[in-house]
This record gives sequence, structure tokens and C-alpha cells, in this order.
Amino acid sequence: MKRITRTAALTAGALIAALGLPSTAAHADDLVPRVDLRVLVVSDGGPAVDAIAAELRTAGTPYTEVDLTRSDRPTVDAAFLADTVDGRPRARYQAVVLPNDNPFPAGSPEMAALASYEQTYDIPQVDAYTYARPEAGLRYPVYGGYAGSIDGARAEVTAAGRSGPFGYLDGTVPFEDNSADVGESYAYLSTPVAGADFTPYVEATIPGRTARGSLVGEYRHDGRRELVVTFVYNRYQQQFRLLARGIVDWMTGGTHLGASRNYFAVHVDDVFAADDRWDTELNCTPGDVDCPDGEGTPDPIRMTPADVDHATTWQNEQDFTLDLAYNGAGSVDQREDNGGADALADRLITERARFRWINHTYTHAFLGCEQDTTVVPWRCATGSDGSTTWVSRTAISDEIATNRVWGRTAGLPLHDDELVTGEHSGLKVLPQQPVDNPNLAPALADNDIAWLASDNSRDPAQRRVGPATTVSRYPMNIFYNAGRAAEQVDEYNWIYTSRAQGGSGICEDNPATTTCLPAPLDTATGYTAHIVPVETRIALGHVLANDPRPHFIHQSNLAEDRIAYPVLDGVLDGYEDLFADNTPVVNPRMKDIGRELQRRAAWTAALEDGRVTAHRIGGTVVVEAPDATAVTVTVPTGTTLAGEAFGEAYAGRASGWTPSAGQALTFTLPQSRAAGPGTAGDGPLPATPPAPVTRVPSGVRDHVPPAR
Repeated sequence: MKRITRTAALTAGALIAALGLPSTAAHADDLVPRVDLRVLVVSDGGPAVDAIAAELRTAGTPYTEVDLTRSDRPTVDAAFLADTVDGRPRARYQAVVLPNDNPFPAGSPEMAALASYEQTYDIPQVDAYTYARPEAGLRYPVYGGYAGSIDGARAEVTAAGRSGPFGYLDGTVPFEDNSADVGESYAYLSTPVAGADFTPYVEATIPGRTARGSLVGEYRHDGRRELVVTFVYNRYQQQFRLLARGIVDWMTGGTHLGASRNYFAVHVDDVFAADDRWDTELNCTPGDVDCPDGEGTPDPIRMTPADVDHATTWQNEQDFTLDLAYNGAGSVDQREDNGGADALADRLITERARFRWINHTYTHAFLGCEQDTTVVPWRCATGSDGSTTWVSRTAISDEIATNRVWGRTAGLPLHDDELVTGEHSGLKVLPQQPVDNPNLAPALADNDIAWLASDNSRDPAQRRVGPATTVSRYPMNIFYNAGRAAEQVDEYNWIYTSRAQGGSGICEDNPATTTCLPAPLDTATGYTAHIVPVETRIALGHVLANDPRPHFIHQSNLAEDRIAYPVLDGVLDGYEDLFADNTPVVNPRMKDIGRELQRRAAWTAALEDGRVTAHRIGGTVVVEAPDATAVTVTVPTGTTLAGEAFGEAYAGRASGWTPSAGQALTFTLPQSRAAGPGTAGDGPLPATPPAPVTRVPSGVRDHVPPAR
């Protein structure tokens, strides 16, 4: 096949002529061009480009967006794309993302400028969602291909994809099919045009045929490289989340600012204590605040030694560690009521080194306002002047300190600066308590608390509370007051069905709630058939979204029917089926999650303020950031910083955080893989692809768990 001389070998003089750069650069004929580590995202407002932009944003990879729908947008021309810095030609963007292979009008000078720029600087282009056509290196679908829904399809990463940008995947890319009534994935499946230099990376079987068609592939032509994606997606869909890392890796050559990991941490609250049980007749929880005082008979749920043994065996099998948030008073009460015996505590303390432990306060007391539970829902008690009555600083401090002493006496391996308050109390909770308890911050200071758990469903943003920084946790819809699957389903039905169906009517009152049921679930089968798949999909979606925030359940969910495990297994087993060994799930403890979120916030602020610059010249990458700002980069394995190997290996690359002292950080890359362009051609056929359809984001819903 005819090859075209790689444009990277062009002299600076040729670069200047091609791009119309200022003649002042002419003396720099022997200079290697500088390429800034920033991505150009050209958007048409569709979901595919939005998904890629979201991936960049979450990873901390800077990009500039040009919105084609705005009349005041900048013109994409040679001056917008390149210039000179200190006499050296500069490419201002290391990659280009377009809505399709050419979103501009026919003969547009903007597309011509982009093509020239890509040829000159060897800049890759991602076609976020394009029609299969010869201009993209593919035959029209009518020639033995397919255009239509691929909901539920199982695509495969090709050998080229596994040895290239998608080497972190195990091979299969399942497409979601969450609803028989909603089309979720539209795609064009086709094969390369005869003679085209096109390499499929992800393929699926063409319906009705044994042949396979490309969904993601690389097309080389005219000295340019394009990643051609022929299925539509949004940022939440699993198929995109699986491929997003590879799309970014391909466009950046594995060298970019920012980093991504797949995280999963699970906190188990109320350990040593007992959780009140849902009453399927009363539709409330006797002993807790959702039942009127004195109504019903409490029937608490508490783990047994056998449940501890099951947990340790499960952890060994899954190579995963649970975080146990404990309440020491639960064991004290148990011993007082049973002649000093507490077999559960004895077993947990014996096995204490197998778990991570977090202070959850001594009695699990509510630490916000004093609660008036004579009404349902409860309200904050008030003084004679109408002001809110708050739990005191001393009471809060005693809850923290007493539990810490109990844990130390039991030999629990604690980190004293971590805390989960009962029900995340002390922090604001709407509608009853719109502000934090003013006594909370001083009590945290009294006990040197640096990391404080919050509920992501009501307090998602990381923030400061006195000396502490919050770590928001995802509540899993596995209820604290359910030890048996039938109880879980009954309560789920109560919350998520209409009043006419015997439910609470929450969905009728809150139409935006997306978990609502069209009819009650069967209490015998509903947990396995409906709740487990839904909760698994949602949690796995968080794992695949570079989101380190932990999930939380309760000790009751590890007892009796052990209803948490089917969901946890669904996440971990599903993950293992999807990813290669070089991309393990990351299982950090609470304070490490807090630090990661904290570093990300500082990095994002520095990027938004324009205080970070980064560029590559040949095999050298230089990053400048403000003093005391941790820098995050992803680079090929073998990259060095100050003569030492940089970063941690993950997904076939090296990445990590590096503190900046306000001076430039210089990374030396290993020799990069060479790649050459190709040619393509196929006969024309008038056809226009349908506009991308924005689907309802899967894995996203309003969360209405029972108060806890």
C-alpha cells in the first residue's frame, strides 16, 4: 500500500508555509514543534461529544470547547490552531474531537484548516459519532452492513484494539438494554472500504450475517489519523464508560494531563450495633423515627459470628476489603443483656485485622438538632424563644471520644482522624435542619477529626466543617432496616409504587424520581430479578466513572439473608469479566478518598484559572503549576521524572500525583511507537445519517432511601 511521508519529519519551514505562520519563525528550521497538552473539542451540542468532554473534565485533562451552535464562537483557522513561542512552531492542541468526520459545510475553510493542522503536526482526530461512509474509511451500511439498534449486543475488542488503545479491556463490550420500550444504542456496522488503511478496534456481528462490522476503528488517510466511532452514546452508558479511557489514550498517545482509575469502596455502618427492622404490616420501622411512638414491636437485626466468617471468606475470594464503621455501645449493651457474652464482638475482634475500621460514634446518637419524634416526620425541637435546640458540643465530643477509646481497647486498627456520624447527623439535613449543628465543628476540632463522611444524596460536594473535610458516600438502595430479601422488596414497593397500588405515593409527589415502579415487585423474586440488577448497574456505573466516592450499606445487610452480597458480587464479578489484569479495581480507605477528591478540586481550580501550562517537545514533557499544587499526569510506562521512574502502573500507562514547588516539572518519555498514514476510497452514495438522539441517561436516578 502506498505510504505518505510522515508529516512529523517536515521541517519547521514547511510547517510555517503550510499553516501560514508568521515569518519570524523561519529561523527555527531545525526546531522540533511544541505541542501543548490541551484538547480541542468542537461540539454540536450532541451527547457523544458531551460524553468525551465529560471524560476529559473528570480526569483533569484540559480542553477548549468550540460550540458550533453559537454565533459568537471563534473561527477555527490557522491562527486559532497554531502559532510560535520563542521562535518555535506551536501546536495549541494535542488532539481534536469533532461531532463527526466533518461537521462543517461543504468546502468550509475551517475544515481545511483543521486538516492542514492535523497533517502538519500529526494531530489525531476523534469522530465522536459518524455515519459509516467512504469519507470515514467505511462502506455505506447498505453494502452488506447494518444501521439500527444494537441494544443488548456484545461487541468485541479486536486483536489490534487489545494491543493498542483498548488493551485494558478483557475483550467484551456489552451494550446496555435496560428497557424493552426505549431504544438506547443506534449504530452503523460496516466494513472498511476496499484499499482503505482502516484498523477496526471494536467490532460487533452484523445482524443476520456472520461478518463483523466496525464500531470503533482508526482510519489513516492524506497524512491524517481519525478514530471513527459509528454508534451514538451518552456519558452514562456502560459501553461508553468502558471505551472512554481508550478513546482518550488514542487521541493523546497516552500522554496527557489528568488521570483515571476505577474505584470501589464499601462502608458497612452500625457494626456491633443492631438495626431496627421494617414492619411489612405497618409500613414503618418500629423503634425508629418513621413509626409513631409506641407503635409496633421492635425486632432488631444483628450480625452473628457466622456472618463474620462469611464476610472474611468473601473478602478473600474477591480480594476486597470492607470498611466497618462501628458503634462500641452495641457490644456493651449486648454484654450487659447476656451475662457478659457477645459472640459477635468476640469474632469481629479476633478477625479485626481483616477489615478496615472507622469510628461511627459510640451509641449512634443523632448529633444535629434535638429531635422531636412525637410527630412523623420528626422535627427539630425548639426553645421557649423558638430557636433550634442543638445537641451540645460536649455530647458530640463524648460520642466520638468514647467510641475511639472503646475501639482502641478492643485493638481495632483505627485511623483516629476519620469519622462517620450516625445518619451523617450534625450535618445539615433537609427539610428539618437546613444548616449544620454549630456545635459540630468545635467537637470535631476537640477530637482531631480531619475526614467526615457525608451522604452523597443530600450533601454531595466536598466541603469544610471546622477542621474536617467531608467525604460524600453513595447510599446503596439496600435498606438498613432489611435483613431479609422479602423485607427489602416490601419496603421498596412501599417507597416506589403509587398510593393506588398500596405504596407511599412518593413517586406521584416527585415525578422526577426515576426508580418508580409500574407495579409492585413480587416479594419472592423481586430482589433478585429487579433490585439486584438495578443496584449493580448503578454502582458499577460509579466504578467506571473515575469516581472514588465510597458506597455504604449496613451491618444488617450482611446478616440473615445477607442481601448485600449479590449486589457486591455483581459489581466485582462484572468488573472482572470486563477488564484485563492490568486494570484492577482500586479499593481505598476513607481518608485516601478524601485526599484524592481534595487534590482534584485544587487541580481543577488551577486549570480553570489558567495557572497550569503543559507542552511536549519531542520526548520531553514540561508541566508548570502553582506552588503546592499537586500535578496529575498520565504517560507511557517507562517515563522518568528527575531520573526516576514516574507514577504507578495502571491500564497500561503510568500515572499519579506529583507535588509542585512552583517550578517546572520535566518528564522524559520513552521512545514512542511510530504510526503511518494510509489511503482510502469507495464509490459515493447519497445518504444522510440521522441526528444523534439523546437517550435518558442510564444508571442515573433520584435516590429516595429510608431515613437513616
